[in-house]
Amino acid sequence: MAKSILTVILALGIIVPHEAMAGGAYPYGPRDTVIGAPQTYTIRDDESLIELAPEFDVGYNEITDANPGVDPWVPDKGTIIKIPTFRVLPNAPHRGIVINLAEMRLYYYLSSRLVITYPIGIGMQGFNTPPGVYRVIQKIRDPAWYVPPSIRKQDPELPPVLPPGKDNPMGRFALRLSRPTYLIHGTNRPFCVGLRASHGCIRLYNADIAQLFRLVRENTQVTIVYQPVKVGVRDGLIYVEAHRDYLHREPDPLEVIGSRPRVENNFHPIDMKKLRRALKERTGMPVAIMRARRHVYLPDKTVKKNY
Repeated sequence: MAKSILTVILALGIIVPHEAMAGGAYPYGPRDTVIGAPQTYTIRDDESLIELAPEFDVGYNEITDANPGVDPWVPDKGTIIKIPTFRVLPNAPHRGIVINLAEMRLYYYLSSRLVITYPIGIGMQGFNTPPGVYRVIQKIRDPAWYVPPSIRKQDPELPPVLPPGKDNPMGRFALRLSRPTYLIHGTNRPFCVGLRASHGCIRLYNADIAQLFRLVRENTQVTIVYQPVKVGVRDGLIYVEAHRDYLHREPDPLEVIGSRPRVENNFHPIDMKKLRRALKERTGMPVAIMRARRHVYLPDKTVKKNY
């Protein structure tokens, strides 16, 4: 996989920082908006989905939604787990940082053909992370936490300022946004990545924020969207990716069809059964909803026809 990515990058003539390649940058074609490929993992002794999530750089929400019916704490030995490393890009400009709150994932575009992505934790109910277009106004190493009055009211024992250290919930790196009081930062509670558990800030695994901190410059655009359903295209196939909607809205299949990308010779019928099933199950895994009339290569490298 790494060799194929490097081959594509060299062919495109893209200059990429070494740390981005080490962290798993995804190339995509000029007409494509789907990245990655499916993976699986077989459970061994004393493993949980919560432990596996950071190993594969996915959030708690992603790995549990992709594996409905599997006990996230005590999965049976030998269970084959789907790893959600196959995804549709959000419908937003491929520039700077793009955050999709619904899927709890951050995308950083290294170029118009290359993206790196990380799982995130976001604001809990009553402290929702606000959508909008912002920018990075400050990069902070070893940030102190200035405890908001609303949080001190809930926990009066907290000091007004918490210095850097293991008890600081911001970790070692932070990116301050142009929206006052909101930051992208690390965490001392990695199990909260993939959950709505913050007071509005955006949390990353510490290894991820360390890498993002090195890559991002001040004044980088940050676009925050809320897209529970994403539609994308790769190799002439249309995919839909559906996530849980914490605003409790039911997706309309006809609206999803209307938002599909244009593809070459787009006269293939949409598989409505697959579409409705994807919208109902909301596993966060892309599902091909367009029947191909020719042989196509799917991301898992198997050949299918008329499916």
